[in-house]
Amino acid sequence: MTPEERTQFAADLVAALKADDSCLNKDEQQWVRLAIAKQEQSIKLRQAVIEKTFAGLVWSAIVGAGYMFVDFLKGHGFK
Repeated sequence: MTPEERTQFAADLVAALKADDSCLNKDEQQWVRLAIAKQEQSIKLRQAVIEKTFAGLVWSAIVGAGYMFVDFLKGHGFK
């Protein structure tokens, strides 16, 4: 392959890669975009549920520790 042929081949390859030909029509592309958006929303919802659950567990641990402390104080003569 000569340098000129190589240059022409590279130019043809770049032109082919830049072409906006897709195997999906517009409706299919829109469906794929909506499916991706739905999946992202589902991931965000799952993360929010996990975050809220963890926060609830931490708060219940704090309240439980406080209750145990108060019960300890009552059991050892403090009012």
